[in-house]
Amino acid sequence: MPHDRISCNPNVMMGKPVIKGTRVTVEFVLRMLGTGLSTDELIREYDLTREDIMAVQMFAADDLRDESILPAAE
Repeated sequence: MPHDRISCNPNVMMGKPVIKGTRVTVEFVLRMLGTGLSTDELIREYDLTREDIMAVQMFAADDLRDESILPAAE
């Protein structure tokens, strides 16, 4: 699924997925949300939009959906 607000460019943040037009990585946004930073704080502190944050979450959900999980060997 294409994500219009997320881009991957080997010349930006070593090719990690970022919010388009920024150097803010998907990983960074998810980590900040995970530590308790609110969406409003992210928007204010990093000049993002609510749509940017939602795009990050959808990108991560789609990435996990496509991941294969194998049972651990005993």
